[in-house]
Amino acid sequence: MKLRRRRNDRAPGTLLHPAALQIGTRTVTLPNAVSASFAVTGYPREVSAGWLEPLLTYPGHLDVSLHIQPIPQQVAAMRLRRQLARLESASRADAQRGKLADFAAEAAADDATDLADSLARGHGRLFKVGLYLTIHAPSEPELAAEIERVRALASSLLLDAQPATFRALQGWTTNLPLGVDSLGATRTFDTAALAAAFPFTSPDLPSEVGETSVLYGLSATSCGVILWDRYAQDNHNSVVLARSGAGKSFFTKLETLRLLYQGVEVAVVDPEDEYARLARAVGGTCLHLGAAGVRWNPFDLPASQSSRDDVLSRRAMFLQTLIATMLGDQLGPQARAVLDSAIVATYQAAGITRDPTTWTRPAPLLTDLVTTLTRNTSPAGAELAAQLAPYVSGSYRELFDGPTTTSPSGHLIVFSLRDLPEEMKAVGTLLALDAIWRQVANPSHRRKRLVVVDEAWLLMKEPEGARFLFRMAKAARKHWAGLAVVTQDAADLLGSELGQAIVANAANQILLRQAPQAIGAVGDAFDLTDGERQFLLTAERGEALLVAGPASRAAFHVIASPQEIELITTDPAQLHRLDQQGPEAARPTSFTEIGIADHDDDGESDPL
Repeated sequence: MKLRRRRNDRAPGTLLHPAALQIGTRTVTLPNAVSASFAVTGYPREVSAGWLEPLLTYPGHLDVSLHIQPIPQQVAAMRLRRQLARLESASRADAQRGKLADFAAEAAADDATDLADSLARGHGRLFKVGLYLTIHAPSEPELAAEIERVRALASSLLLDAQPATFRALQGWTTNLPLGVDSLGATRTFDTAALAAAFPFTSPDLPSEVGETSVLYGLSATSCGVILWDRYAQDNHNSVVLARSGAGKSFFTKLETLRLLYQGVEVAVVDPEDEYARLARAVGGTCLHLGAAGVRWNPFDLPASQSSRDDVLSRRAMFLQTLIATMLGDQLGPQARAVLDSAIVATYQAAGITRDPTTWTRPAPLLTDLVTTLTRNTSPAGAELAAQLAPYVSGSYRELFDGPTTTSPSGHLIVFSLRDLPEEMKAVGTLLALDAIWRQVANPSHRRKRLVVVDEAWLLMKEPEGARFLFRMAKAARKHWAGLAVVTQDAADLLGSELGQAIVANAANQILLRQAPQAIGAVGDAFDLTDGERQFLLTAERGEALLVAGPASRAAFHVIASPQEIELITTDPAQLHRLDQQGPEAARPTSFTEIGIADHDDDGESDPL
């Protein structure tokens, strides 16, 4: 039978279809190809996760379709009772006649009993599942060879694939993306068996798909997808390591956007203002540190009286870490002692003590601390005051010469450091992390959060900054938060004990293309095989390796929709094209660009 229609007879708006279609007993012939369809009628008794992967990764042109229809609970229970009755009746009849036991029937009865128990307890459901294959080839001889190979592959999986004889057209349409099962060759699956057959199940990643699973991309070794839930791991931290231009920021922004879909709150330390376009699109908040009129007072305390009693002590310890980063050197014992007493004296001069009722009073400023140090009679106090002079009366004073301008809030907070001088980037990163941590550690607002530190080498090169980041990496899990460390400098991260400890405390490790000079250190730190090292040396932009322990490793290619690419791209050519489209293309729906505060009125807890 032939179905023909001239191309110029097609009415406007109608669907495209082949110019000629010839239907045979087992094949459907198209103008430039021929296809044959099969229905899977026999299945193995037990399967593991990703057992359909060999069919999905078949190198030839093979369409695999899975049609799923849930069975109502009442109908499923009734069918199971009937099946159990039939099996029990057959077993008793054989026993009465003196026949040997039918082990296959006994196994089927056990399976039916387990299914009935699971159904009764609400632990699972039953589904009608149809698995169909359509093989394509340029000619009939080539099709015959492909059929032999596919049926052999199916047999190795203990699948019985039967040809759709006299139903070739129905088999062909069943494998089209129409959602119509024209063959109706179904088999009953329970929830566990169906989950194992789901195409999104990857044999490379044994971790289960959770509520906050994120699509990372397509597997580089198969046609499967890589879904990963960082909050289902031992800890929620991650390390993204790649050389410049490999796509690490693109991947991080893509994961950030998709985690926002799942209700995860995200805070980003952005040195280059790369997340502003994304923040505009999702109604987030972008805080430009170093911009005109932006003030940030690190002496601010929480106003809530329900906070911990040691808040003042923790604030003093953070100020010591901050000042050590400002000075670019680790403080000695004498200098640290002088600084600690000066901080306490500065708070007391402002009327603030360990009594939480005094925390609502105006906090002192950095210039007040310098004044206190100047009055100190020890040489260390005078030296510290002189070293802090640029931050109170010199080139860096603008950020610290007044009270905090505003407080950050929202589901996406971006701390942009682009307006800060290069010498202030590490200080700005530390201040931003401190403000983020106050929200993360607030017990009255506990929820899933992700803290992204882009270009973390800016903080890792400072000893105090690296130590603060390490403490955050160890304490984040206790507060249902994850720390994502993103850097292009492997030496700063892996060349120190603190950097190696941060990597060791990251259950999620994503590696993109590496430079030949760094592959040795990266390979040793992440225990990479020779093949994985070669993959990272030759990876294209957007190709990555997910390392989550010895048993969970998968190479994948990052994929994003055109709309996502517009929001997260940093390619100058693409950004220029988007800018040429007019301001409407990047107009925010609800976007705030404001100053920054380092306090949360509901509480405080530092990882110090």
